[in-house]
Amino acid sequence: MKTIAFVNNRGGTAKAFFVYHLAHMYADQQTNVLVADLDPQANLTGMFIEEQRLEKLWGGRGRRTVYGALEPLLSGGNDLAVPRLEYPEPGIGLLAGDLRLTVLDDEAADRRPDGADDEPRAHRTAPVLRRVLRAAAEEAAADLVLMEVGPGLGPLNQAALIASDYAVFPLAPDPYHLQGLHSLGNAMRAWRGQWRERVACSPADDAAIPDGPMRPVGYVVCRHAIRFDRPVASYARWQDRIPGVYAQAVCGQPPQEGLTVSDDPGCIGVLGHFRSLMHLAQEARRPLFALKPGDGVFGGHTQAVMDSYRDFRELTRAVSRRTAA
Repeated sequence: MKTIAFVNNRGGTAKAFFVYHLAHMYADQQTNVLVADLDPQANLTGMFIEEQRLEKLWGGRGRRTVYGALEPLLSGGNDLAVPRLEYPEPGIGLLAGDLRLTVLDDEAADRRPDGADDEPRAHRTAPVLRRVLRAAAEEAAADLVLMEVGPGLGPLNQAALIASDYAVFPLAPDPYHLQGLHSLGNAMRAWRGQWRERVACSPADDAAIPDGPMRPVGYVVCRHAIRFDRPVASYARWQDRIPGVYAQAVCGQPPQEGLTVSDDPGCIGVLGHFRSLMHLAQEARRPLFALKPGDGVFGGHTQAVMDSYRDFRELTRAVSRRTAA
């Protein structure tokens, strides 16, 4: 099982947008995918599932969500519940998000298993979460897990990243997203070192302990509106700073002078601004590249749909190449 987390310490980075579209592109290429929504806002789940169905998932006991899978253990039990998945499209299994994830950290804080009082909450949660993801992937017959992680540097997000193999960083060219990348990158490098110390002290045959490599795959830039094929000046200034911040904060390397996004090996894609297609896709509950004339695609929209397919196909290929090991 290969797990790729899409993460930034800033909301509004289109993480759900990327995971949603990559899941459909992988499924279109006959690759079964598990989508895990670990953002308490559950926007990704809302892209896959209609509101009436969401009410049933979140209602009553035995919630059909990621929180429902974790709840027995958090309530004092000895094991996890079998993950209950949704299958919104052929080839896509969804471990639905849940607003109750916001209280997960508090509930985990109250549990002190086996006298591990001094062990960080994230270190207790990561093996549990990895077991949930593995069980859900087996249920979905998926070798690939695409996981959206919410903004923030709390124990839940730390556990999610420890439980992942790779990390992709969606970005927009503005100071907020750059600051989010800076703080997250520095935190991840610290977490990686702390987890290595934790693993070194664990029994060698403890299969529940994830490796926690959190290997950076690269970043994806979601471009703002353009004029004459050039970024708007105010955004171009921030876009030019992305390679340096990524190298220093995420990779722990000195920034390279004069390196641009177009030349940066850390950049795995730059997506265009799809404007009105976004509204059509939301109404049709389809990815951009699957929109049809019946969804309101006419004239110039047709070319934009084709462009979106090309962009996400190339992005999917780039992610696959970089996570092939």
